[in-house]
Amino acid sequence: MSRVRVDMWQMGHAFAWEKEGWFAPLSVLLEGVGPAEAAWQPPGGGNSIWQTISHLNYYNERYLQRMKGEAVGPAVDGNDATFAPGNPEDAAGWAATVAKTREVAEGYSKLLAEMTDEDFDKPFGNGTVSGVLPALITHMIYHTGQIALIRKMQQSWPARRDG
Repeated sequence: MSRVRVDMWQMGHAFAWEKEGWFAPLSVLLEGVGPAEAAWQPPGGGNSIWQTISHLNYYNERYLQRMKGEAVGPAVDGNDATFAPGNPEDAAGWAATVAKTREVAEGYSKLLAEMTDEDFDKPFGNGTVSGVLPALITHMIYHTGQIALIRKMQQSWPARRDG
């Protein structure tokens, strides 16, 4: 059983979620963010960190459930509904949102650890797993960059950073 493709996507997921590399991973960007910072929206419009994480949680959890063969709950009414706003005074709600993010990310880590390259060729939706997993990781990295920019706008993230 080959694991060349699995190893590559395990590394991609690790960099997106927790491993420091050329850019900060999502887990590092969420460190020290409280509910007020998470709910803050940029002047002139745009999503908050909380809305962005809610969006990632929605899609990442649904795809993880599908890959594991689990039942998936009803879909929301359009993509905009996945960007659920948070309450700047709801510390428990923000903690639960971050805990869900961690749970789903760890679920992908576990799933990838159990996969073989042959699993990437299995049907998934209109394609195969190999067509979905790279898109999911890229999606997480895209929104991670948005979160870094929001934190810079808040001045809660250094303008320049080593590591």
